[in-house]
Amino acid sequence: MDIVSPDGLTLWYHERLTGNYEISYKVQVVMEEGRNDRLSDLNCFWGANDPLYPDHFFTRKNWRNGIFENYNSLNLFYVGYGGNENKTTRFREYNGNLFGQDKSKLAPIIKEYTDTPHLLKGNDWYEVSIRVENHTTTYSINNKELFRQELKEGKGEGHFALRLWKNHIRLTDFKIRRDLSLR
Repeated sequence: MDIVSPDGLTLWYHERLTGNYEISYKVQVVMEEGRNDRLSDLNCFWGANDPLYPDHFFTRKNWRNGIFENYNSLNLFYVGYGGNENKTTRFREYNGNLFGQDKSKLAPIIKEYTDTPHLLKGNDWYEVSIRVENHTTTYSINNKELFRQELKEGKGEGHFALRLWKNHIRLTDFKIRRDLSLR
């Protein structure tokens, strides 16, 4: 897929993921002097749930409508790879029950990188792997683990999305594996 996002765009995987699973894909931030070629914001959400509608995640999809602040109403894990104009790579856990409150409590930074090896390079391909397995979640790029978080019961189960903002990406080899014991 070749995706141009002139504004905020969130692409949800419609099925809720439970138990142990792995999400993997290859992605490139395109820098070919196009209007929306911008080296920033290769982001994703996983384990996303709406605390107001735990059994009907997409009930407020029209209200969220790609507006980043409205995702603060969800419980989820978030990686902003090359965020803030490619100055940070951050891992956060959002607590939608605190929607409208102090962002440092709503979405605290669990870990952050600001060094060049952990930021985006234009036109490079990245192999992303997100795992939820045995009460732990991890996020890896090119087989190198960047983030790890222990999970309480039920955390990590939920929906996945790519989150883009004013950029252009290419995406291929998207896979979801559910039975990690077969790996």
